[in-house]
Amino acid sequence: MKNLSTVGVVLIIWGVVDFGASYAGIDVYYDWFGIDVGELYPYTHWIAGGIGIALTYFGNKEEEG
Repeated sequence: MKNLSTVGVVLIIWGVVDFGASYAGIDVYYDWFGIDVGELYPYTHWIAGGIGIALTYFGNKEEEG
């Protein structure tokens, strides 16, 4: 399903933006959206990227089959 792959790529890009912003001292979730992620803060870019990779993988797998 192409939509699944597209969402996955968007999440991967979001993870990269979150990672870069954290090095600039910006908490993307709290500063931009007012969402306190608490203890997950150091891992949010990994979570977004991991889910994005999985969605992209499964989306491409469905397109092949």
